[in-house]
Amino acid sequence: MSRTTVFTGLTAVALAAAWAAGASSGHDVKGSMAASVHRPDELRWRDGPPSLPLGAKVAVLEGDPAREGPFVFRVKVPDGYRIPPHTHPKAERVTGISGKFHLGMGDRFDPSKGEAMPPGSYGTWPPGMKHFVWVTGETVVQFHGDGPWVIEYLNPADDPRNAKK
Repeated sequence: MSRTTVFTGLTAVALAAAWAAGASSGHDVKGSMAASVHRPDELRWRDGPPSLPLGAKVAVLEGDPAREGPFVFRVKVPDGYRIPPHTHPKAERVTGISGKFHLGMGDRFDPSKGEAMPPGSYGTWPPGMKHFVWVTGETVVQFHGDGPWVIEYLNPADDPRNAKK
């Protein structure tokens, strides 16, 4: 399995979380392009969107993942976090920041078909690619792309938005 395939899952997690978190208050891509620096210890982490399993935190760095246009966000998830098989209607781009992120391809969650993405790795994959994600240790990944970001679970029962309230 290629490293590009591993990154698909990361993108899904990060994009979903950024989408729910909303636009960054610090930098508007469509406005003036003033310099903007986002230090790790100063990021504002928020709960991830309802489209992601509980436990994800998101920090939007640029743009608004819920709208048309470019965005950048980070997703932080705890040890053991998993995202069931899903797809995205747009290409994804992901960079590993910390932790051990694993990505697997296919329509069934099968860790034996996954690959680890170490910190510093970058991946991109096409729209519609079926994949799943899990992490070992607290993990942070960065997503960037063109919004709006959307996650579509292969099995509707896996979608946290369908959970009984």
